[in-house]
Amino acid sequence: MLTFVTSVRVVELRPRTIFRILLIAIAVALTLEVVWISRHVLSWVVISLFLALALDPLVRWIQRHTKLARGPAIGVAYLIVIAVIVGVGASFVPKLIDEVNGFVNALPAYLHDLTHGRGRLGFLETKYHVVEKVREQVDNGGAKKVLGLSGAALSVTKSVITMIAATVTIVFLTFFMLLEGRDWVERVFSLFPEPSRPRWRRVGHDIYRTVGGYVTGNILISVIAGASCTVVLLIMGVPYAVALGLLVAVLDLIPLAGATLAGIIVVAVAFLHSVPAGVVVLVFIVTYQQLENHFLQPVIYGRTVQLSPLAVLISVLVGAELAGIVGALAAIPVAGAIQVLVRDQLAYRHGRSPVVDPQLEPG
Repeated sequence: MLTFVTSVRVVELRPRTIFRILLIAIAVALTLEVVWISRHVLSWVVISLFLALALDPLVRWIQRHTKLARGPAIGVAYLIVIAVIVGVGASFVPKLIDEVNGFVNALPAYLHDLTHGRGRLGFLETKYHVVEKVREQVDNGGAKKVLGLSGAALSVTKSVITMIAATVTIVFLTFFMLLEGRDWVERVFSLFPEPSRPRWRRVGHDIYRTVGGYVTGNILISVIAGASCTVVLLIMGVPYAVALGLLVAVLDLIPLAGATLAGIIVVAVAFLHSVPAGVVVLVFIVTYQQLENHFLQPVIYGRTVQLSPLAVLISVLVGAELAGIVGALAAIPVAGAIQVLVRDQLAYRHGRSPVVDPQLEPG
């Protein structure tokens, strides 16, 4: 006769342990709830961080060449940026206003051609009967349903107020990040043991170089894209060239999809103007995007953000899904920062962490 003896392991949880687990779960839930509620404010903080990283090299340059303290140097940098914005505005805004007014004045003619099935937009009526469908919607639901006018005035007012508040907040957040950023970094470093501080200073410097290089490079590439597109549109006589160039510069800030979307819009407007202009602009857009992808980005980003195209695509998709346009903009520098941390950890585990200068600062 065989007898099997089985042992049963009983795990007892003390009330204190259960209480701690519940507190941790509640704390995590409250943290996620706070993050979700304040997501717009957090997006302002992220934008301010990127602006601070983009302006920090200018502030450092002013400090080196003028011997000014940090605060006055930041003020001088702000004045330079404001002067540049005012100069660009004085050069382009009048032309932009004229083009927008011209587009508004041309709308009645476009609508007349559309309703009568003539002109370049006449196919929308002859093939798709857009006018009849709009009239049907107006008869069924009224203009409010078609144009979405219900509460439009209140929504526009809220959007304007939010935009003004966001702009003012970002300006001040950027200023204080530039002013107090080093102190906050030093406080973080002081939390680490003394022997490991040189290592984390190097990691901080690499992250600063990665994120700052990406932000500065992305802005420079966007300016080049908008300016070159404006020049080509002006040469071909395409209307609204300045407005379209500004749109290209803004959309080019968005990784991967932004430049493609801007190209589609510009090419469509160029073809509406004339077929030769559309062909020339199409060739320019395709050629420039190849030049930007294979020359400008590697040269301007250089050794800052070393990510594979697959990693860029995945990070942008995840960032866009989590936080929209802001998430797409922040995806690449965040992925670059994570890559710096992973590489450092792997090097540290294999004993290959280099010796660095203890005075090295991440900025």
